[in-house]
Parts: sequence; C-alpha cells; structure tokens
Amino acid sequence: MRWWTGADTPRRVRRGRLIRDNARDANFEIHMTFARFTLAYWCVLIAAVLPIVCAGIAKWGMTSKPRREGGYDNDNPRSWLAQQTDWRARANGAQQNSFEALPFFIGAVIIAHQLGAYQARLDLLAFLFVFLRLLYIMMYVAGLSTVRSMVWTLAFLVNIGILFIGYR
Repeated sequence: MRWWTGADTPRRVRRGRLIRDNARDANFEIHMTFARFTLAYWCVLIAAVLPIVCAGIAKWGMTSKPRREGGYDNDNPRSWLAQQTDWRARANGAQQNSFEALPFFIGAVIIAHQLGAYQARLDLLAFLFVFLRLLYIMMYVAGLSTVRSMVWTLAFLVNIGILFIGYR
C-alpha cells in the first residue's frame, strides 16, 4: 500500500496483533488514485477560454494593419478597444460579460461537486451553460440584443440550477 493513503496505519488490535481494514484501505486508495476530470470541469476550462476568444474576435484582422491606419495597438489595447464600433465593440462587450459570468459558473460547479450532485445531470447542465454562452456571444457580436438577453437569462438560470443540483 502507498504511504499517502494512510493504508500503512494500523486500524485495530486483536490479541496483541495489528489488523488492517483492507476493504477500507483499498476503497480509500481507489478514490485518491483515480480522481477524474469530469465533463463539468472541462466546461469550466472552456468557459475560462471564452473571454479570450471574444478578445480575438474583437481584434480580428486588425493586427496586421499599421497603428496609424487604425490597426490594433498592442501598446495600449484597452484604449484601442474602447474606440472600436459595431461588431468589434460588441465582441469586446461579450468579452467583459464572459469574464463577469465566469466566477459564478466556477463556484456553482465546485459547489455542486462538493454537495455530491448526480454527475450526469451536472455534466449536462454545465455543457448547456457553455453552449448558451457560445450562443450568447454570437448574438452579442451579431447585434441581436433581444435574443442575446433571452439567452443570457437562460444561461443564468442554468447556472443557478447547477448551484442547487446537489442540494438535498
């Protein structure tokens, strides 16, 4: 048995001899050794990348253009983004909103795992949240504000569902 499982620690003494509880030791070792990265955790990773994708959309095609001609200014990117209009400005807004939605989603997934939520439901809801956030970004960049707001609301409700899925 490995030392970090605590399996080398004696459990009981019978007639002066140390006896281990092998079933409990093996179970503990399995849970410690075979922890897995769930689909919900992969969705957290994808959600963390979404703001970067939005920033890339906002800068699309402008990095090769000279600054004096309105191209991307890497020395002062926030000022450059603040001066953008139309879909570039909306992509920057989607980036900011994606950053705002991220902490609640991360917290909800972690809390659901800690509460022992049914994994298939949690994975499904996390996937649905990421799908809705992708749809939200597309609607934001396209300038479809009413649809965008409805998708945002659905994603928010799904996130609340994730938070409470493990509640008993």
